[in-house]
Amino acid sequence: MIFLKLFWMFLKIGIFTFGGGYSMVALIQNEVVEKEGWMTAQEFTDILAISQMTPGPVGINTATYAGYTAVVNMGLPVWQGVVGSLLASFAVILLPVVAMMIVYGYLSRRKGNPLVDKMLQVLRLTVVGLIAAAALLLLTRESFGIPGLNLQFITSILIFAAVFYFSLRHRTNPIILILASGLVGLVVYSL
Repeated sequence: MIFLKLFWMFLKIGIFTFGGGYSMVALIQNEVVEKEGWMTAQEFTDILAISQMTPGPVGINTATYAGYTAVVNMGLPVWQGVVGSLLASFAVILLPVVAMMIVYGYLSRRKGNPLVDKMLQVLRLTVVGLIAAAALLLLTRESFGIPGLNLQFITSILIFAAVFYFSLRHRTNPIILILASGLVGLVVYSL
């Protein structure tokens, strides 16, 4: 039963999410944490962190880890968790791949059409909103700690501000920012 739910859930997430992996994050979190209760908010935050650090699109990585975690948290064996991860990954990309093949065929025949240009402008704005929703989703106690004058919260805010500054102002390579943030976190939390 969980495999059918996983497939259907990630199939819907894949087709109704525009803007790439980060825009999927809010939908995945809502489904697996809030609606189904397959994992805790802390587990989802950990999955998201791992998904961002591993190679590949963050949406597919998140679906893969969420599928595995959901099945294993149901008390099923690890090999079935692997099946859950493969199923979630396949479902989340199935319809978008088909849709993109159809849309590409349509748009390539209508380059320069004013209606198509307006449609793409609206989609760009929608994508910005979805990515902003994903960013706001990460502003939780699990990610930043309890607000106040404590080490975890202050460190989280400083790392966030530094990464924001260096990525926006200096266009620093994201890999360097990830490694530097991890090193700072390791040093601070080791104290």
